[in-house]
Amino acid sequence: MKSNVGGIDKIARIAVGIVLILLALTGTIGVWGWIGVVPLATGLFNFCPAYKLFGISTCKLKQ
Repeated sequence: MKSNVGGIDKIARIAVGIVLILLALTGTIGVWGWIGVVPLATGLFNFCPAYKLFGISTCKLKQ
């Protein structure tokens, strides 16, 4: 897997994922909050399958 998630995108994904999971755990938003696992995982692994599908990358280019 080639990294395609970087910088601010990574931090935002991890933050949103954690917030959604915490809201699900507290019962605030119900079961749908567990969808936060997806942005959390893509942020931690630096890889987003949807980005690969559409040819998008937010990583800085290595020269």
